[in-house]
Amino acid sequence: MAKSKNHTNHNQNRKDHRNGIFRPKRHRKESMKGVDAKLLRNLRFARKHNKTRDELKGLEKNLKTASK
Repeated sequence: MAKSKNHTNHNQNRKDHRNGIFRPKRHRKESMKGVDAKLLRNLRFARKHNKTRDELKGLEKNLKTASK
């Protein structure tokens, strides 16, 4: 009795390239699932206390009016 075939990759490469091989799509904002909880907590506080330009302008106006 003849030995049976162990492995073949015939036609697989052609089938793969028929629609093209693409890199996985990277989303604009990746999820934080599975990230260290301590880092996430600190990140949340850092974002909370990071002032925007508008908030800084408002603070400057308040300081100028208070000093007059």
